[in-house]
Amino acid sequence: MSQASAHKDIVLAFSGGLDTSFCVPYLQERGWAVHTVFADTGGVDAEERAFIEQRAAELGVASHVTVDGGLSIWQGFVKPFVWAGEGYQGQYPLLVSDRYLIVEAALKRAGELGTKVISHGCTGMGNDQVRFDLAVKSLGDYEIVAPIREIQKEHTQTRAYEQAYLEERGFEVRAKQKSYTINENVLGVTMSGGEIDHWKTPGEGARGWCKPRAEWPSEKLSVTLGFEKGEAVSLDGKKMAGDKLLVKLNELFAAYGVGRGMYTGDTTIGLKGRIVYEAPGIVSLLTAHRALEEAVLTKQQNRFKPEIARKWVELVYEGFYHDPLKTDLEAFLASSQSCVNGEVVLETQGAQVTAVEVRSPHILNAKGAVYAQSADWGVAEAEGFIKLFGMSSTLWAEVNR
Repeated sequence: MSQASAHKDIVLAFSGGLDTSFCVPYLQERGWAVHTVFADTGGVDAEERAFIEQRAAELGVASHVTVDGGLSIWQGFVKPFVWAGEGYQGQYPLLVSDRYLIVEAALKRAGELGTKVISHGCTGMGNDQVRFDLAVKSLGDYEIVAPIREIQKEHTQTRAYEQAYLEERGFEVRAKQKSYTINENVLGVTMSGGEIDHWKTPGEGARGWCKPRAEWPSEKLSVTLGFEKGEAVSLDGKKMAGDKLLVKLNELFAAYGVGRGMYTGDTTIGLKGRIVYEAPGIVSLLTAHRALEEAVLTKQQNRFKPEIARKWVELVYEGFYHDPLKTDLEAFLASSQSCVNGEVVLETQGAQVTAVEVRSPHILNAKGAVYAQSADWGVAEAEGFIKLFGMSSTLWAEVNR
């Protein structure tokens, strides 16, 4: 870091966790006036939010602001993600996509302070550094300071180093932060570190919102989600803002252990990354939305749309949130949702959620036909269709017997 940058303002995207807590004294000791921004994207309660603000104060930051990002993450990520309907590598529901909204909050604060220097607590091994840096570079000309990447040049066990660094300066480290890296937002919880990184059974400490089997309610849970143009707009007949609806779904389905999983992903930089994740609300939304789509989209739409969805998911996962291709793909996704209107009843007795009923004026019912029960065509028509439909394959068989 150059001497010219000493004593200038720097904006740090702050969560109160081990990495970003370490960043504060590290930057201060290098001459920066550190201004922290916590973008509350819905994953913390009032107690945790107060802890984060208190943590910033005890670390001696120059200023701290908390920004409400719940609605932004719904509009900017959840809505198009549910339209897409695909997890990364068929599984992971992109739970750290709030990073892009965090960047926007940090840059807004930088503008208020008149600085062009941004900092984050991303490591040099993970995906978040790519998401954060590419988003910053796409939105303006800024200097990026990444303390965790800097210490990795000299220290291999960075979490242990960070912990010792803070404790030597009189700052306590919470027990759960010693074992795991934990990220929470309205989308869900991700946990890595410890035995998770070594493909071993996660310990009891690696649990977020989802209740274990012994604590599931005995009665079945049933909820009805209403959709307009592919967007969830109501819960049990009550209109709700998207971010509030997602919070409620998280609460309801977490009690039944819905949405918890483990996966090993191919990260942006090529390493294998294993995490435990919990996403009760997102998993429930995806289940309901897919059931409605299956009933109202044409066969060709249902076949083709996953191809677009997978590319959209890859772009967001790998940091290309502001790439114009993402915007292009979202135009297709939005067009596909024009008739995705109706209600879906979801049920769970624990662990899995099922769409048990679909109601929509757009269900593609044939008036005189029901699959495997009744038809409004004759036997000759069916036989003719089969003959023509399979002609290429049957001809090959006849010629090459």
